[in-house]
Amino acid sequence: MILVERRYMGLDGWVLGIESTAHTFSFGLVDSNGLPRPSVSDTLRPDSGGIHPREAADHHVELGAKLLKDLLDRENLVPNDIAAIAYSQGPGMGPCLRTGAAAARALSTYLSVPLIGVNHCVAHIEIGREQCGCDDPILLYVSGGNTQVIARLDGKYRVLGETLDIGIGNMLDKFARAHGIPFPGGPEVEKMAQKWLDSNPNSSLKELELPYAVHGMDLAFSGLLSAANRLVKDGSPFEAVCWSLQEHAFAACIEVAERALAHTRKDQILLGGGVACNQRLRTMSEIMCRERGASSYCPPKMYCIDNGTMIARLGWLELINGRVTSLEHSAVDQELRTDHTAIIW
Repeated sequence: MILVERRYMGLDGWVLGIESTAHTFSFGLVDSNGLPRPSVSDTLRPDSGGIHPREAADHHVELGAKLLKDLLDRENLVPNDIAAIAYSQGPGMGPCLRTGAAAARALSTYLSVPLIGVNHCVAHIEIGREQCGCDDPILLYVSGGNTQVIARLDGKYRVLGETLDIGIGNMLDKFARAHGIPFPGGPEVEKMAQKWLDSNPNSSLKELELPYAVHGMDLAFSGLLSAANRLVKDGSPFEAVCWSLQEHAFAACIEVAERALAHTRKDQILLGGGVACNQRLRTMSEIMCRERGASSYCPPKMYCIDNGTMIARLGWLELINGRVTSLEHSAVDQELRTDHTAIIW
């Protein structure tokens, strides 16, 4: 992401955020003080299989105008009330990113307002910090495409550990899809796991052991996925395997997050990303932090999943600190990393 520096003296109006990295197309707002309003969103939910980037992009094109109108009508705003346009510049699926970027460029040009391309991963951090009031946390970022443990250091959010293969959300979705559960499968895995635990409160992971997913400060989930599928094939109850898969995968994430707390001597954990909606993961983080004398935070679920408001919030932060994106530097970057963006606030 290449941004053009300029001095910005003030903001009179709303910042509109456009989120389009994957299956969700979303518009959100923050006011001139950076205070958020809930997004208006729609998510592509295929009847079978995973998310096809081109189909997702077509979904975004079809619904974009309606979603924007719904948001403005709900807030009793007109287009001229918008003072700036922020959009996800990366990372994500190319066709989806380009759809959002094209909408952002068109609106910015038509309204003659600043354009701000933002880092989707950093947006998850900043909406979490704003919602939870935490200052300098370790972020456990768990979503469909990403699993990272992140800390701020020397003007950037540094990745201390991450998945070596697939994101934890992708792993849960793949497991669910292999057993007839359509996308998104993660919430259904959570329900099945809780159903098993309610009926079998004394269950032991030794009976349903899966591979150790921690590799130093990194994680790997493909081995968990293969082993869990094999357990089901060999006759283990599906609900029991859902429970074991969650316990092993989440315990690995929390272990790496705890190591990050120890290494950095920070005392706050912030959960972000769609998998942070899972109550079991939230509980694990709370238990670990309580035992360490630290604090665990998680924003409301509507701000854990991909949403336009988090893009608007980060766009507002970029704008008031003097950074906007020129049209010639507004191309998307599918491979944009968390630590590619300078944090100047």
